[in-house]
Amino acid sequence: MTTATIESTRVVSPAEWLAARKKLLEKEKEFTRLRDELSRERREMPWEKVEKKYVFDGPKGKETLADLFAGRSQLIVYHFMLGPEWKEGCPSCSFLADSFDAATVHLAQRDTSFAVISRAPLPEIQAFQKRMEWKFPWVSSNGSDFNHDFQVSVSKEEAASGKAIYNYEPSNFPSEERPGLSVFFRRDGEVFHTYSSYARGLDILLPTYNFLDLTPKGRDEEGLPWPMAWVRHHDRYGDPRALDAKTLASPAKRA
Repeated sequence: MTTATIESTRVVSPAEWLAARKKLLEKEKEFTRLRDELSRERREMPWEKVEKKYVFDGPKGKETLADLFAGRSQLIVYHFMLGPEWKEGCPSCSFLADSFDAATVHLAQRDTSFAVISRAPLPEIQAFQKRMEWKFPWVSSNGSDFNHDFQVSVSKEEAASGKAIYNYEPSNFPSEERPGLSVFFRRDGEVFHTYSSYARGLDILLPTYNFLDLTPKGRDEEGLPWPMAWVRHHDRYGDPRALDAKTLASPAKRA
């Protein structure tokens, strides 16, 4: 919402405000019911068996996709944009990742493990993770087909062509690395892919956005070069270097 819109907002009596709130509440309840129905349909999607034997570099050495389940039946993977030789991880992915540690301990109580996977070599991942003070499991898919198979990494040529598949259709996403989330289930020693989401489908992982959506100004991103242009690594707010064009390059943009 723009400043002009805020200034023109009506100020009403408590009775009028309550009536308006109840009217909006009906729409909020309908949205909640629709969300519950969508979640049910998501759970009822068919699965696909993961045939490839993906192997990652992790703090414990070589780890398979099955290892990342850590003995549980469900695994959520966040595909973090951190490519080989990147100086730091994507600011937008970092915006999401700031909430991961808090969620991971609770997910474990519901038979669900969580891991982050990036294509950068493990030493580059660990250096950035130490800087950001995150504790969640994070492994490297460098040298494997994992990122490409799940639409979150492409070659320079594919990125330049604008025809690489992202979010299930050809996309001109301006980076070789793309954000996403994938869900897996393990049963009788076999691993199945049950769901993946990309682009705006990741909004649900952003508690800060959910808070801002409750406020009069909302996300307040109108007029920015792209919606998340204001986002910084949490240790860079107030740092003028964070305004560098390379730091705010368009790979952080999400359609």
